[in-house]
Amino acid sequence: MIEIQSFTFNGFQENTYVLFDQTKECIIIDPGCYEKSEQQTLVDFIEYNQLKPVKLINTHCHIDHVLGNKFVAEKWNLPLYMHEKDLPTLKSVSDYCKVYGFHNYDPSPEPSAFLNHEDELTFGQSSLDICFTPGHAPGHIVLHSPSQKFVIGGDVLFYTSIGRTDLPGGDHDTLINSIKENLLVMDDDTVVYCGHGQPTKIGFEKINNPFLK
Repeated sequence: MIEIQSFTFNGFQENTYVLFDQTKECIIIDPGCYEKSEQQTLVDFIEYNQLKPVKLINTHCHIDHVLGNKFVAEKWNLPLYMHEKDLPTLKSVSDYCKVYGFHNYDPSPEPSAFLNHEDELTFGQSSLDICFTPGHAPGHIVLHSPSQKFVIGGDVLFYTSIGRTDLPGGDHDTLINSIKENLLVMDDDTVVYCGHGQPTKIGFEKINNPFLK
């Protein structure tokens, strides 16, 4: 049984997720922790619950989702997993980070392995299915648990909204297609844990999301 803990970090109010099961192994998804206090909050939770981080995952590599990559990777000696098509997105963060006020950004380590559509990501006694969902970013992925009916959705689908597509590599039609082909086919009671804001459910978004009409 996978348990999910979320944290909201940095000026973009980005949601970072820690997923763990009964083995105490955990994965850290989209660490946005930039300030020392944010990093300590993450460390305190992991140490208090006696968790063992084993993998670092990026759903995509916009600045707000990777600010803590280096800290997390070095703190727990973790390999980074992501989609290969978002590697240019990751490498570009150092070029524009100061524009957003992140003058002390530590560049992310290189990925150790790439995740592709229909791959299975494992930790402890648990597994998650990988879905390739470009549109917000060229190499965006989401992590789906069909058995527990949840998805870690990054910036693809939000509560009554969708990810922006005006950033480099974004494309509105591609994003809508990703949502319809990969997310809306999930069970209606599947919970979407978003990269920003509150969780939502697939069935609710089918009815209420104005971008999906």
